[in-house]
Amino acid sequence: MTFPPAPDPRAAPAAAITENGFLGGRLRVRQPARGYRAGVDPVLLAASVPARAGQSVLELGCGVGTALLCLGARVPGLSLTGVEVQPGYAALARENAALNGVEMVVEEADLAALPPDLRQRRFNHVIANPPYFSRTASTPAQDTGREVAMGEATPLAAWVEVAARRLAPKGHASFIHRAERLPDLLAALSARLGSVEVIPLLPRAGRAASLVICRARKGGRAAFRLHAGVVMHAGDRHDEDRESYTLPIRAVLRDGAALPLAED
Repeated sequence: MTFPPAPDPRAAPAAAITENGFLGGRLRVRQPARGYRAGVDPVLLAASVPARAGQSVLELGCGVGTALLCLGARVPGLSLTGVEVQPGYAALARENAALNGVEMVVEEADLAALPPDLRQRRFNHVIANPPYFSRTASTPAQDTGREVAMGEATPLAAWVEVAARRLAPKGHASFIHRAERLPDLLAALSARLGSVEVIPLLPRAGRAASLVICRARKGGRAAFRLHAGVVMHAGDRHDEDRESYTLPIRAVLRDGAALPLAED
């Protein structure tokens, strides 16, 4: 199924829009056929958020809304707000909310210049999947939408600062990022928030973590906590073209379960 591209040429997908299933088909998500496309990362981020019904959630850089929609599917009764700088992706996020019958407000704005009404609000949770790649050591993507989503134009510390400002007292900030950026993320979180936790995501047992989820709390005083690594794939190598997710990760991706942590 295809739909017309979003109208803004700066951020619009270059070709058609596809409609993809998430959480075993419970969610339908429209996103660009080319450029930045949501994968498992926003689903894992949503699965890590310790939200409860009645709480408020803000996502910085929400893209087409995948993480917020997955979180809303797991925890009914949340107040969901997204901020997205790219007009085409913000429009798709609103479409996806309507498509799935989810109440979600999407503001088109740069996180460094949030609308006045958002600057007056505080949230129980702020989540983000910031651009992974520093362009001081990597090549920009040719697709504009993908580059804005993946190339770090706004420093990681700024993402954390904005998240901290928008948090209510005792609120949680949750980030997913590449493992090699963990020192930068920890430094930024420790300067603004407390009770920092790290969840390493391992491609396979015995492999180094490729992604990490970091969580911190406004006003938190607990000691730093490093969780046991969560293994994504079974076996020691990729076997043909079959799905190889471990059972707990399959439950997250297919059933919308919370991310399992051994210590919990």
